[in-house]
Amino acid sequence: MPRHPPWHAQPLAALPAGSAAGLSSEQAAERLVRLGPNRLPQAVAPPLLAVLLRQFVSPLIAVLLLAALLSLAVGDRKDALFIAAVLLLNALVGGLQEWRAERRSHALRQLLKVQALVLRDGEAALRDAETLVVGDAVWLESGQVVPADLRLLRSHNLELDESLLSGESLPVAKQADAALLPETPLAERSTMAHAGSSVARGRGLGLVVATGQATQVGRLAIDLQTIPPGRPPLLQRMDRFSRTIGLVVAAAAFLVGWLAMVRGGLDRLDALLFAVALAVSAIPEGLPVALTVALAVASHRMAQRQVIVRRLPAVEGLGSCTLIASDKTGTLTCNELSVRRVLLPDGLELGLGDEPPAAPQLALLQRMARVAVLCNEAELHHRDGRWQGRGDPTDVALLQFALKLGWSRDQALLAEPLCDVVPFEPEHRFAASFHARADGQLSVLVKGAPERVLPMCGLEATGAAPLAGAGLRVLALAEGVCPDPLAEPSGLRFLGLVGLQDPLRPGVCQAIERCHQAGIRVWMITGDHPTTAAAIGRELGLLQSADAVVEGHELDQASERQFQRLVASRCVFARMAPHQKLQLVQAAQRAGHFVAVTGDGVNDAPALRAAQIGIAMGRSGTDVAREAADLVLADDGLPSIVAGIEEGRIAYANVRKVIALLVSSGAAEIVLIALAVAWGLPLPLLPVQLLWLNLVTNGIQDVALAFEPAEGDVLGQRPRPPAEPVFEALMRQRTLLAAVVMGVVGFGLYEQLLARGWPLELARNALLLQMVLFENMQIGNCRLEHCSVLASSPLRSPLLLAGTAAAFALHVVMMHWPLGQSLLGTAPLPPQQWLVELGLSLSVLLAVEIQKALRRHHAPASFPAGRRPSC
Repeated sequence: MPRHPPWHAQPLAALPAGSAAGLSSEQAAERLVRLGPNRLPQAVAPPLLAVLLRQFVSPLIAVLLLAALLSLAVGDRKDALFIAAVLLLNALVGGLQEWRAERRSHALRQLLKVQALVLRDGEAALRDAETLVVGDAVWLESGQVVPADLRLLRSHNLELDESLLSGESLPVAKQADAALLPETPLAERSTMAHAGSSVARGRGLGLVVATGQATQVGRLAIDLQTIPPGRPPLLQRMDRFSRTIGLVVAAAAFLVGWLAMVRGGLDRLDALLFAVALAVSAIPEGLPVALTVALAVASHRMAQRQVIVRRLPAVEGLGSCTLIASDKTGTLTCNELSVRRVLLPDGLELGLGDEPPAAPQLALLQRMARVAVLCNEAELHHRDGRWQGRGDPTDVALLQFALKLGWSRDQALLAEPLCDVVPFEPEHRFAASFHARADGQLSVLVKGAPERVLPMCGLEATGAAPLAGAGLRVLALAEGVCPDPLAEPSGLRFLGLVGLQDPLRPGVCQAIERCHQAGIRVWMITGDHPTTAAAIGRELGLLQSADAVVEGHELDQASERQFQRLVASRCVFARMAPHQKLQLVQAAQRAGHFVAVTGDGVNDAPALRAAQIGIAMGRSGTDVAREAADLVLADDGLPSIVAGIEEGRIAYANVRKVIALLVSSGAAEIVLIALAVAWGLPLPLLPVQLLWLNLVTNGIQDVALAFEPAEGDVLGQRPRPPAEPVFEALMRQRTLLAAVVMGVVGFGLYEQLLARGWPLELARNALLLQMVLFENMQIGNCRLEHCSVLASSPLRSPLLLAGTAAAFALHVVMMHWPLGQSLLGTAPLPPQQWLVELGLSLSVLLAVEIQKALRRHHAPASFPAGRRPSC
């Protein structure tokens, strides 16, 4: 059978007979049962249990679970219990944080039900949109949301706002009898009204041709399920780190266990038990909790700055992004038209915010305002502390323009009653209103396309180029006396041109500048015309010339190499379809970028899901966009993203500090034990003492370290390269240095105590105190990555100071408390021994301070571009 052309390409004569009459109640009921309700599958907030279980999906958690199982296998239930408690605590902290974020995100949804005026049994009645079926006839009028995909049967001055679907910021004119080709792109299908768009002006009648998942919106929602979500940078880095740490610890434990068997005389079973205990103690068990706390702290800080975090790893991801691909309409701009510039007949061009014009120009502006309010079909009301418009966006913008000049439509109509109107129609491209005058004549006020209005004034249709070239929608305003209302106006007085544009959001230019300072590229992706995109791009500082705008058809025709070249060199992309936006994101990822995508419409959802970080608008965004995103902006403002980037970078820096503390402490223990075993000495620390160091004294401090404030101007630094591991060269060098110093000094103390005849238990007790003191000094090293420990007062981090003091005090209590003495083998030490160990603990502080000073001295060679410290 021959295939029918798509609905938008079918002429009116080819549509089913009787389409305009609608269905009977019986037909509608049967189809509703067969096809299902007209709604998209709505994702429900995941239950708390599901969110908790999600916390266990991590290679680091897998390593810890393996360690717990090994401890059980060798009969060490105490170690297994410790690790299980850590994993449970981590799941509770992270799970509760994400669950609360999910609830906040779902609370942003608008719960209003859409209703439609439907023809059933020959009568028009309001019905819930969910009850619509294919074949229904639906009336459309100004202000209404289109409830399903409709093939238009009739249209009168019909214009739709399709910005949430196509990205086109201006209303799109619709014409039921237009002749379209099957390959006509979505944004140009003038015979269709798609679900999710809204009627800006005019009226129409449409035949329902698709509902629910079969609509354009529904297809995008279904496509989202096939697009794998982007993986946040932190998870990628932590996956690599977890695999590395697991292999290194396993190899070190095997080597030390072999040495214990060869040099220490242990049998195979005891050597295996010792190797397992060493591996369990060396693995940073406190890292998952500290990492989760660091992200939760940043998440709370972001919420205070209007960024709602739906998934915790996205906190750091925003700080690591190297490219922001932003939707234009509703994200960079306000998604509402306003008069931006005025061009007077004498050639004087005025902009909003310019100095007040001279008296003659001001008088002319007043006459333009009179035309703007009287030749107008919109309404503007002051409600809830703000002005709200209803009607065609262009008319609303003209009313706002006139309001600034002191004009009110209601008062103007009282002075000059309306007698007749010529409504705007796309084929005429102008509108006119007629008003009674005191002398009995009619005043005619006209607005419309310059090429239509200027000839009515006896002028050539020139002069609009400067405004049009700036990406503005240009209207001409004129006035005159009308001897014959039935004839086309002529002999009019030309008053001037107004240029309308969707204005930029407040603070967006500064936000983009801050992104550039932070080393982050910004793209603008829009469904708008290239001229409009170029004008906005120049205003935002994203491009310098119009030829830098890439159009959608260029991407379709580009080879893979050309596509990647465009991605590397261009920043503004116009006339983009949803699949092209997705292709851009994927191409940027292939080029090595960590990509954050912002958007509010259904058309943005595929790219939001595929990006490493998806950012949806909370106020104006659609449910589909929010479900696909990792973060939601409560205020829809791009400046909030900059605040989120700052908090994300602070969070990642704190994660690195925690890792440095935990890994250096664990590595020091391996060095200490390896030296003792190689020297033929008894084990310097028991497994329970190792766990006490890692989970209690260190555990309190690393959680406190997660609350650290920023070190210097984090937005003044370049983003870390996407391929850079979390445990990069600087951290490896400093961790090795600290581990060797702590391990060697600790071994020297242990060996000397035994040589001086100290009992083994007392020597272990003294060594345990020494390792606690080392941890207290090492946290000062880790607190500042580049600057000296003396560069910032400890009082600037009261929580870290309190945590360090609490951890140390807890160990002192365990040295004097009988229960602690029996569990850990601790005992009080004489004052002179305290002085010795306090002095020895300064060695690790001194060693790292020297390393930092040398690195700062050689900063140009040592620090990557844009990473030089501010200390």
